[in-house]
Amino acid sequence: MIKINLLPHREEKRHQRQKSFYSLLVLGFIAGLCVVVVGGGVIEGMISSQENVNTVLKQENLRLDEQIKEVAALNQEIQSLKARQQAVEDLQADRNQPVYLMEELVLQTPEGVYLKSLKQEGQRVVLNGYAQSNDRVSEYLRNLSNNSPWLERPDLIEIRAVTLGQGRDMKKVFDFTINVGIKRPRDKEKEAASAPAGAGKSVVLGAGTSANAPAPAGLKPVASVESGKKR
Repeated sequence: MIKINLLPHREEKRHQRQKSFYSLLVLGFIAGLCVVVVGGGVIEGMISSQENVNTVLKQENLRLDEQIKEVAALNQEIQSLKARQQAVEDLQADRNQPVYLMEELVLQTPEGVYLKSLKQEGQRVVLNGYAQSNDRVSEYLRNLSNNSPWLERPDLIEIRAVTLGQGRDMKKVFDFTINVGIKRPRDKEKEAASAPAGAGKSVVLGAGTSANAPAPAGLKPVASVESGKKR
C-alpha cells in the first residue's frame, strides 16, 4: 500500500529555516553588540590610562624644565663667581707687574735706544722712544721677543726719521712706537708646567741699557709712564 503525505512539509521546512536564520541573525547581532561594547570599554580604559600617563609625563617635563632653569641659573652664578675669583687672583698676581715691566725694559733696551713714554692697556704696552738707527730698533725687537721672560709678541707700529736739536747739536734719530705684550704670572706658571723637565732658557741681555748709556747731544730722554690697565 502506498502512503502519500499530503501535508505542506516544504513550507514548514522553509519556515523553520527562516526562523533559524533570524535566530542566528539576532544572536550574531547580540554577540557583535557585546563585542563592540566590551571592546569599546577596553579601548576607553586604555585611552584613559594613556591620558593619565601623558598627564604625568607633562607634569614631570614641567618639573624637569624648572630644574634645568635652576641648574642653568646656578651655572651662571658659578661662572660669575669664577670670573670674580679670577679677577681677584689677577689683581693679586698683577701687583708686581709694573716692577717686572720696568726691570725688563731696563734689561732689554740696548744702547742707542731711549724711551720717551710707555702706556699699558690691559696686557699690552705701547712703547715710544728714539733710536740712533734702524738696527737699534731691530735689536730692541729681538730682545723683547727672544730674551725677555715677561714680554712677548712685540709689534713695530711706526718708525720715522726726525731731527732733534739745533745748530751743532742737531741730530737725526728715528722715532719709533712698539706694541708689546706682558705676561701674567699664571701664564708663566702654565708655561713652566708645560715645559719639559730640565729645559731651561738662556737669557742674553742687550749690549747695554738706556739707564746706563749717556744720551747723545740734543737728545733728552723723558721718563713718562702712563698705566691704563683695564679690568
